[in-house]
Amino acid sequence: MKEKIRSLAAELKPDLSIIRRHLHAHPELSFQETDTADFIEAQLNKVGITDYFRITETGIVAFIKGKNPRKKCIALRADMDALPIQEENEISYQSQNKGIMHACGHDVHTTCLLGAAKILFQLKDDFEGTVKLIFQPGEEQSPGGASILIKNGVLENPKPEAIFALHVDPSLASGTVGFRPGQYMASTDEIHLTINGKGGHAALPHLTIDPISISALIITALQQIVSRRSNPIMPTVLSFGKIEGGQTNNVIPDKVMLSGTLRTFDEIWRAEAIELIKKTVNNIADTYGATAEIHIPSGYPSLFNNKELTENAIKVAQSYLGKEHVKHLDLRMTAEDFSFYAQKIPGCFFRLGTNENNQKFIASVHTSRFDIHELALEIGSGLIAQLAVSALS
Repeated sequence: MKEKIRSLAAELKPDLSIIRRHLHAHPELSFQETDTADFIEAQLNKVGITDYFRITETGIVAFIKGKNPRKKCIALRADMDALPIQEENEISYQSQNKGIMHACGHDVHTTCLLGAAKILFQLKDDFEGTVKLIFQPGEEQSPGGASILIKNGVLENPKPEAIFALHVDPSLASGTVGFRPGQYMASTDEIHLTINGKGGHAALPHLTIDPISISALIITALQQIVSRRSNPIMPTVLSFGKIEGGQTNNVIPDKVMLSGTLRTFDEIWRAEAIELIKKTVNNIADTYGATAEIHIPSGYPSLFNNKELTENAIKVAQSYLGKEHVKHLDLRMTAEDFSFYAQKIPGCFFRLGTNENNQKFIASVHTSRFDIHELALEIGSGLIAQLAVSALS
């Protein structure tokens, strides 16, 4: 079976490139992936896969049924959405949608899942059970497409016994993959604050309640939550990436808006930290006569890779690619809504190398220069198909 999958993945390489370049050139933002969903359905039909349905407006669930399809079900997931970034790569498949780019590699993820679908459909008489394909919208935007699809029953009828997904990694060479059993990625919560003061002339500060200076105090004080309230051995990040307030140098504004992110690995501490943020912000605002509006929507939980499933996946990957091409991953403070699936069923989220000999295609994800070495498409498609077949056996 392994050799069959390798051979089919190699044969698909030209088609995978065409698919990925089409997706890259036509990116769509979170929960707006209408053309992408239509394209995916067309690709499924082209292969002969007709057992699929829409879940929410742009999500797609498809099935590949082997012999004895009720015996076992394994899910494979790919996200579909792009980011609000203007692409700067000068390539034939450059984004045609101004200000939108597949800068996180979701075009690659979708292509690899379509490739795996083509492989598995051709081999459906060689394995038992059912493979559930999940093409998911909205990974980049809270509350996360995964949480919405789960609420809409994506993990039911049938319920998968496990779920796999891959993600591009420009720090790894194409031809290699990375795994980490157990704790892997951080939780993430968005923090949105509005500090309401009283505006006025900057030369008469005693007649104002200055939300800019109060916001500065708040940002400084909130860093104490990380440095003095969290356990030093528990990684925690609290960062603010946006401050908006005021129009000119000599006018104190009425309000300032701040946006940031909280990330950690411990769910109990995560909840405690959110309450400390609220208390700190309200206390400082009140001390200086301002009021605060605090909005911290529930974000993504920490991602935990099922140890047994992931350790087995490592063995499968080592057999498929060779031990030297399978790397161990470090903890990451980035987040992924795949964590919602992994809370419900055993999950394995791994990294797909996308650079060329550690020299080309090394731009980070979420940047305007991100691109990949397309050997990764063959590797990702074949390996995720192999993982599904191995998990079904």
